[in-house]
Amino acid sequence: MDPALGTRPGADRVTIGDVARAAGVSIPTVSKVINQRDGVAPATMLRVQQVVADLGYETSLVARSLRSSRTGVVGILVPEFEPFSTELLRGISRATTGTGYELLAYAGLMTGVDRPGWERRSLSRLSGTLIDGAIVVTPTTALSSSSIPVVAIDPHTGPEGHATVDADNEAGAVQAVEHLLALGHTRIAHLQGRADLASAQLREAGYRAALAAAGFPVDECLLRDGGYQEDQSAAVARDLLALDDRPTAVFAANDSSAIGVLRAAAEAGLRVPEDLSVVGFDDVPQASTTTPPLTTVSQPLAELGSHAVEMLLTMLRGEPATDHVRLPTTLRVRASTGPAPSAVTTAH
Repeated sequence: MDPALGTRPGADRVTIGDVARAAGVSIPTVSKVINQRDGVAPATMLRVQQVVADLGYETSLVARSLRSSRTGVVGILVPEFEPFSTELLRGISRATTGTGYELLAYAGLMTGVDRPGWERRSLSRLSGTLIDGAIVVTPTTALSSSSIPVVAIDPHTGPEGHATVDADNEAGAVQAVEHLLALGHTRIAHLQGRADLASAQLREAGYRAALAAAGFPVDECLLRDGGYQEDQSAAVARDLLALDDRPTAVFAANDSSAIGVLRAAAEAGLRVPEDLSVVGFDDVPQASTTTPPLTTVSQPLAELGSHAVEMLLTMLRGEPATDHVRLPTTLRVRASTGPAPSAVTTAH
């Protein structure tokens, strides 16, 4: 650092004035270099750029937006940081590399009565001065009235009113149940996801459709609300596994719920898959590390993120974007599923 700067008591960040003094130029010259405008000699430009790097100077996002009406930042809004959204963030981050945009990940941290509408509150805090556009994960409401371009991943309400990206939830559920049927299971329970999510409704629809196509009626006693939560799913799985005519297989609406089932099975002394087969949905990283490794319907999470980035950048360029992208799912068969037991021992 230039000795002329010294140590400025109470200074929290390097200012444009600090850069100007260290480089021996005026503040307007520094501004031209930072904003890539003409009128600065090449040698001076290199000197200022070096000082900017040495001092770690960064322009304020708010100041940048006031100057150019753009921040160069894309917001990633999630209700909370959990395995599904974390994997999406990885894909979004990779897809944004080299685009010139930075990412701002923001969790609404809304639960219970605060959950509906969390994305509107978050967008109102960030749009305009902090982010140019947003990718919103599992929004609860339509976002067509947003003041900035928005792409929704796996929206609660399905593909309506704004650009959306999701996976084929119903077809994925059909794959899961058909796999269990092929193994000889007929008593197949379903741990439902959150009732307010279109994805959960479609997964239940796929469960019902696969059983109907195979000629088996749906036993409503085998459908329980797992809420996409591990602890809640473990609790309802304990009840299912204590039935006199318990299921020999469980299709859980997501991997967290399936992991809860594995936990309940272990507590009941049931072996997976010899006594109970379990299938999840999502294929988050934990799915391959459970005991036993979890058979699951794999959503292409990285591709969901990259498609969302592509759609958003197209919108930010002012070009027409695809309204909706739906990606196929793949069944990942691992060790948590096996042939139906010929005789089921009741577990209490």
